[in-house]
Amino acid sequence: MFQLLLSRSQSLKSDLLSGLTVALALVPEAVAFAFVAGVEPLVGLYAAFMVGLITAAIGGRPGMISGATGALAVVMVSLVATHGVEYLFATVVLMGVLQVLAGVFRLGKFIRLVPHPVMLGFVNGLAIVIFMAQLQQFQFLDPVTGELAWLQGEQMTLMLGMVALTMAIIYFLPKLTKAIPSSLAAILTIVAISIGLDMDLRTVQDVLVDMTGDPVATIAGGLPQFHFPSVPLNLETLKIIFPYALILAAIGLIESLLTLTLIDEITETRGRGNKECIGQGVANVATGFFGGMGGCAMIGQSMININSGGRGRASGISAALFLLAFILVGSSLIEMIPVAALVGVMFMVVLGTFEWASFRLLGRIPTSDTLVGITVAVVTVLTDLAIAVVVGVLMSTLVFAWKHAKNMHFDIEEKDGVKIYKPTGPLFFASIHHFRDQFDPINDPQEVIVDFARSRVSDHSGIEAIDALAERYMKQGKTLHLRHLSPECIKLLHKARKLIEVNVIEDPKYSIADDELG
Repeated sequence: MFQLLLSRSQSLKSDLLSGLTVALALVPEAVAFAFVAGVEPLVGLYAAFMVGLITAAIGGRPGMISGATGALAVVMVSLVATHGVEYLFATVVLMGVLQVLAGVFRLGKFIRLVPHPVMLGFVNGLAIVIFMAQLQQFQFLDPVTGELAWLQGEQMTLMLGMVALTMAIIYFLPKLTKAIPSSLAAILTIVAISIGLDMDLRTVQDVLVDMTGDPVATIAGGLPQFHFPSVPLNLETLKIIFPYALILAAIGLIESLLTLTLIDEITETRGRGNKECIGQGVANVATGFFGGMGGCAMIGQSMININSGGRGRASGISAALFLLAFILVGSSLIEMIPVAALVGVMFMVVLGTFEWASFRLLGRIPTSDTLVGITVAVVTVLTDLAIAVVVGVLMSTLVFAWKHAKNMHFDIEEKDGVKIYKPTGPLFFASIHHFRDQFDPINDPQEVIVDFARSRVSDHSGIEAIDALAERYMKQGKTLHLRHLSPECIKLLHKARKLIEVNVIEDPKYSIADDELG
């Protein structure tokens, strides 16, 4: 059910005004990402409308804004260039199906495995990416050379001045009143000044012309029409689109779930990751059939929405509907908005998104965590989010494994000719070498006991290490006793199973990361 009945802190007025602000910022972003993907501007705008509307209505995170994104566009460009836009639409449909399956099988929970340093790197990296993306608005297409050149003289001065004024309004207005979102007030103020003083400022129309090369480029269009992708329905098509669909689905879900987690922290509420997976999937399936390029959560627009007071589903729904209204009837008004106002809004998003507190953490947190955060940020800027998160999680996993491998230690004692080993700490793939090196089957007495009361076997590597240890002692003709292993350990052991002393009362019970019992 749509959450349109809002609490006091989630007034419909705030959601509608925030939705309007977001819609204004969505236009140049959607057009830019469509250009990156090599498709028409309306393909990006339709994606922003369809994905934004459906995820806002049925997704798992009220207040989060979704639409066409650069992370997906950079993957799409090679597909469009090689096979054409129809294959893109088919890929987006399959991408949506994969995302729905991810939600059905409850894979959204795995976002909890992303460590905090990776989250810091993700946030800081995306803030840098958003900042760098705005710099192209300070450039124009040189009609002589046909290349992008930086604004000069008065145009650059006016641009910088209007950007600064926009940022000042956004910062100071909330100290006076919160009746209207400061970002919306800033955009309207810059538009009024530009028109009233007849300033020569770059507008959304100028951006469209530079991107398309068409002097009459516009965002005007009709309602998106149902369109079945014109591709052969055979195995060859599946071979072409499936790799792209899988990559796009993964990138889309990673970016969406990380953005969801970030908004959870900011709003101190809890989104539903698996529901968001399904919502994103349904939205992309629909978008593919209505001529859109697909999409996922947009951290920049989501931050604009949250900072403007948008908390409920109505904010995302209204943003999508306002965007559709711009396409149908308001294109001429939107195209006259100075890009300086939109750049100023995005610069404030950058300032609010970047975790400045991470600088204060330098020297106060483990060096490994600092390196993980920096690496994720750099990889996000240089490649894409999915690779950055995977790299960060792998680095964190290896650091965790290395640290815990050193946590295993032994107490060794001898009583009445019996040597007792008492390992303490987790026995898993990283600690098995240390575990193995503690034993001396050749010089040990005839009777040896290994007491696992203070140790936990975590994975199949640990099981194999125990089996190998038993084999070493059997080769020496010595008796090995294994105590306090869990019932699951006993089932998984092969060579050492007969050596276990079972104590129903004292033996621990826990699960092992192993597929053999599945």
